[in-house]
Amino acid sequence: MTPSGTIAASEGTRGLAAARVDWVDYAKGICIIMVVMMHSVLGVELAAGETGFMHVLVAFAKPFRMPDFFLISGLFLPLVIDRDWRTYLDRKVVHFAYFYVVWVTIQFAFKAPAFAAETSWRGAGLLYLESFIEPFGTLWFIYLLPIFFVVTKLTRRIPAPAIWIVAAALETARIATGWTAIDEFCARFVYFYSGYLFAPYVFALSDRARNHPALALAALASWALINTGLVAFGASEWKILSLALGFAGACAIITIGTLLARMHWCNFLRFCGEHSIVIYLAFFLPMAATRTLLLRSGIIADIGTVSLIVTIVGVLGSLAIWRGALRLRADFLFERPDAFWIAPKKAGPILQAAE
Repeated sequence: MTPSGTIAASEGTRGLAAARVDWVDYAKGICIIMVVMMHSVLGVELAAGETGFMHVLVAFAKPFRMPDFFLISGLFLPLVIDRDWRTYLDRKVVHFAYFYVVWVTIQFAFKAPAFAAETSWRGAGLLYLESFIEPFGTLWFIYLLPIFFVVTKLTRRIPAPAIWIVAAALETARIATGWTAIDEFCARFVYFYSGYLFAPYVFALSDRARNHPALALAALASWALINTGLVAFGASEWKILSLALGFAGACAIITIGTLLARMHWCNFLRFCGEHSIVIYLAFFLPMAATRTLLLRSGIIADIGTVSLIVTIVGVLGSLAIWRGALRLRADFLFERPDAFWIAPKKAGPILQAAE
């Protein structure tokens, strides 16, 4: 296995890209589409003041949508955690910091006029500066990942069970300070650390699913029924149970990704997984534009259908922005320029530096 199989593995070259782990990309593809779906559906419903049929899918995915993403992000960390600090910080901190700065600036540029109208341009400028302390909009995920990487490396000499217990306790404690970085760290670190700590067991689970597809499908059916029931009952938010559902859902997505990879089905999901960070960075623009257009025009009355269209355009539109950026030689939007590397790059051109 190579580090290039995960969203957190940022230095993939042509050789490494060929060695990607197929089921990881499928799982990441499922995750990133669920993330776009959540933002699209909730945004449409908030603007419209009513819910649609897509709300059910968002609710079903809530217990495991982000836990799975973070667990996968930690899977390949054992292979790189012992690198020297300079290289480690370059790949795991500077890399994501670069994309956060670029895309928070882009997002803010679109929203600044509205902020200025509410307060003033000075207030908008202060809000922009605040975004480097309080993660802005949809970008909190790549704000938090470098913190996870650094904390995991700093604590690697501490007994792993102790770290895991503390992380699980933080998730259960439901910390609510109002600061996204602190609150999401407490809620999500246990999943990232579990990906790092239990990586061999995750790959063993995938191997079993690949070798025993009928049993895997039966397990998935049972999980889907239980998850649906607990979400409908309102129990998915209960302490301890939410932690269990997060891990169960992560295992389910890993199993689904493995089965899809085994059959070579839904290759678009794999493509989305390979470019998950591209979608994550850019989906806000086509999503917001489509939502505004459809709701203001009133062409489609059904909110569920509007939500579905906004989700699809969010995914496809972000990929179109990426392709357009490459054609226009605006590679810096998705590829980190040489000037922002603090450690030597591996030989070979970077294909998808944001991956």
